[in-house]
Amino acid sequence: MTEHPSAPAGRSPITPARQASLREHNLGMVLDQIVNVVNPPSRADIAASTGLTRATVSALADRLIAGGLITELAPVSSQRAGRPAVPLVPAPRSLMAIGLEVNVDYLGVRIIDLTGAVLAEQVVTGNFRATRPEPVMATLAAVFADTVAPLTAEGIPLAGCYLALPGLVDRKTGPLRLAPNLGWGPVDVVALLTEATGLTDTPVWMANEATLAARAEAEMLRPLGVHSFFYVSGEIGIGGAIVNDGAVMPGRHGWSGEIGHTLIDPLGPLCGCGALGCLEQYAGKDALMRAAGLDLALPVDALLTTSDRGRTVLALAAGGRALGTALSNTINLIDVDTVVLGGIYAPLAPYLLPEIQQEISARVLFHPWSPVTVQAAQATDYAALTGGAMTVLGEIVRDPSSWTQRILG
Repeated sequence: MTEHPSAPAGRSPITPARQASLREHNLGMVLDQIVNVVNPPSRADIAASTGLTRATVSALADRLIAGGLITELAPVSSQRAGRPAVPLVPAPRSLMAIGLEVNVDYLGVRIIDLTGAVLAEQVVTGNFRATRPEPVMATLAAVFADTVAPLTAEGIPLAGCYLALPGLVDRKTGPLRLAPNLGWGPVDVVALLTEATGLTDTPVWMANEATLAARAEAEMLRPLGVHSFFYVSGEIGIGGAIVNDGAVMPGRHGWSGEIGHTLIDPLGPLCGCGALGCLEQYAGKDALMRAAGLDLALPVDALLTTSDRGRTVLALAAGGRALGTALSNTINLIDVDTVVLGGIYAPLAPYLLPEIQQEISARVLFHPWSPVTVQAAQATDYAALTGGAMTVLGEIVRDPSSWTQRILG
């Protein structure tokens, strides 16, 4: 592209917004006002909060209604003079937003609509370590087809799919660079999934598992007034995500948050990534189970029910110290005052927190006057599935005109 002669080198000039662009922006703003509020707003409420005219809001709302994205509730009488207010809400069962996940010990599909309701879901357990991506994608595609079929028969259109993976994922469309615990990479997982599912006309994206789980957690914490935090997701591997003002910060390539491969001991055990002494080898699920003397194939709940309580307590304490060390380094670098423990760490939090807090108290420079809160995640039960589906909804809210054009032509 030829740069404007007055533009600084390496930058494109800012161009005036076209009327169509402004209309698309306003359409998304109105939908956001309806989807992301507690109390359903009326057209007048939206006009007051956005600064748009009532006529503009009415025209945009009518287009969203025609596109099946919102619907009207019964009129509500108000204290003010004039006609009763008509609340606007997301339309239920108007679309399918799909979260998919491939992890070391399960595959999953979760479908939600614009209201956030779960329309269908299915999780299949298995051992997917050191597998080939092609057969795994074929299995996931079969689970996907089985989960989607009843809703497709009902006539609910598919909005898009977001796939969560435990590894380094280039932004949105890939490729997957490396998933050490699966033994994958580099591979174009989106192409494999698209071919296996036949979703040639439907957007398919992917992201790191912890990134999508953090998206679900951000939605849970927003009403509680927590908008910025570091999310750490414990599974076989350990992932993380930085959330700032409610938005996940993916980094330049989409690779931020890889706390599982930060250094604990340069002379430590060999990690699946090829380096020595990574956090995963001290606080990942396998590491905790091994230290407790338990079968690695058992669920993490075995740590809480084993009869050898003494060995388990020591294993969790050691894992908590390693995790606290890595989190302290992270907190000093990115300056957050809240850490959220997700994945297997949520149920283990009571046993991990004392050691984590001790390390943070000793190592985080600003902790004496700005204490760091460490808490268990609110979003559990395969949070990355929910986060993936919610991210699809975020794409719809960001650009509802593409959806309305698809539905209305």
